[in-house]
Amino acid sequence: MSREQNPTTAPAEAAATEEPRPRRLTYAAALAALEGIALLAAGVWVCVEALTGSPDSRQQAVALGITLGLLALLPLLAARGLLRRRGWSRGPAVITQIMGLFCAYYLLQADSLAIPAGIVIAAMSVAALVLLVSPTTAQALGIKGPGRTE
Repeated sequence: MSREQNPTTAPAEAAATEEPRPRRLTYAAALAALEGIALLAAGVWVCVEALTGSPDSRQQAVALGITLGLLALLPLLAARGLLRRRGWSRGPAVITQIMGLFCAYYLLQADSLAIPAGIVIAAMSVAALVLLVSPTTAQALGIKGPGRTE
C-alpha cells in the first residue's frame, strides 16, 4: 500500500524518510538543547544552594531555582521539535535566543567574571539565530514565506 493510499502514515514520517535532516537544523537543535540543559543545571544548583546554604531568603532562592527549571522546558521542547522537523519548534527556539541576547547584554554590563559568560551566551544566541532563520532550516521544517503557496 502506498503512502497516498495509507491514511495512517504521518506527514512527519514521510518528510523524515524522504531526505536527511540538514546539518544547520541539527546544529540549531543542539544549541537549543545545550541552553536548556544549562538552564536546568542552574535551576538545580540554585535549589541545592538554597537548601544547603544560607541565602537571604530561602523561599525566593527556591522559587528562582524552580523558575529556571521550568524555563528550561522551552528550549528543550524546541530542540526536540527541531530534531523531529516540526514547524512550530522554530518559534520557541527563536524566542529562547532573543531571551539569551538580553541575558548576555546584562552580563556584559557587569564588572565581574560574568563578562565571559555574557560573551559565550551572546555567541551561542547569534549562531543559533543564524541557523534558525536560514532558508535551509525553513525548508526542512516546511515553513513557507508570506504569500508562498508552493
